[in-house]
Amino acid sequence: MTQIRQRVGEFCDRFGLRLPILQAPMAGACPPELAIAVAEAGGMGASGVLRDHPERIAEWVEQFRASSSGAFQLNIWVPDPPSHDQDRIDAARRFLGRFGTAGSPDSGPAPVFHEQCEAMLTARPTVISSIMGLFDLDYVRRLHEQSIGWFACAATLDDALAAQRAGADAIVAQGMEAGGHRGSFEQDAADQAQVGLVALLPRFADHLRVPIVAAGGIADGRGVAAALALGASAVQVGTALLRCPEAGISEQWSAALDGLAPEATVTTRAYTGRLARAAPTPYLSAWTEPGAPRPAPFPDQLRLVAQWRRGKTKGLDKDNYWAGQSAALATEEPADEVITRMWRDASALLA
Repeated sequence: MTQIRQRVGEFCDRFGLRLPILQAPMAGACPPELAIAVAEAGGMGASGVLRDHPERIAEWVEQFRASSSGAFQLNIWVPDPPSHDQDRIDAARRFLGRFGTAGSPDSGPAPVFHEQCEAMLTARPTVISSIMGLFDLDYVRRLHEQSIGWFACAATLDDALAAQRAGADAIVAQGMEAGGHRGSFEQDAADQAQVGLVALLPRFADHLRVPIVAAGGIADGRGVAAALALGASAVQVGTALLRCPEAGISEQWSAALDGLAPEATVTTRAYTGRLARAAPTPYLSAWTEPGAPRPAPFPDQLRLVAQWRRGKTKGLDKDNYWAGQSAALATEEPADEVITRMWRDASALLA
């Protein structure tokens, strides 16, 4: 217990936390209100900026800092080279036709990765985190020059070691239980890199020298205590906070999480082209039928689905119902109460 307390205490002191619980940076479900609630409870707030232009990143940070001086992270996906797989894109477009008529293509320009990275650097958060790859060495140097931490998400030890060598200040160990997108560096291999958190944490702890943040299936004090006992310095929770009023998700998404069994969640590429865990829907089931094509690569599948959502469709849910395997433990309580209870219960178990 002394060793756990020391490990947790050092992490919290380094990143300005009162308790070792981080909000997962869920793009599209991270309004400032949620991050503020988590930070004010003593944890670390977050925003996933995948779909945000630089001005939106700055606006989010301004809203956060207007109500909290606490810690927060900004997160971004590391892009893959363009696929240029036109046959696969065309097949996905034809298949989406079964759900109705597509709307107009998005007329606005997509966010540019390096511009987003510069905007995050300008915002000077506590942490900038990456998923699905690594930042280049010059960007890591610039982060560290401004005393910004770099947290790298990894789903395998090889990826975690690569991130450690590249200068990551902590590794977010993502178990297969996690909702949303897989953190695998090689997206084509993400289906095979499905390791549960209980197996992943000891493997990371035995080989890494930087702190580990545990992510995936943690939704109450029992999960927090278990992760810390297995070698983590902190935990990151996402699905556990989605039903909190500050998250602002739709009633349909919240209802999909209510009582959702772990085995009922599914992994899919049908929303974005990258592998992610979600609650089941008729739309996702259609992509598993015999004869259904592979979804288009990212970001083409993401753009196609967005275009169909702007059209006249039937059976195509308007939200991505991301869901981790502990979704049934998520409650509709305020986020600060959820975070505070998690740490209180975990502390009692660890004592």
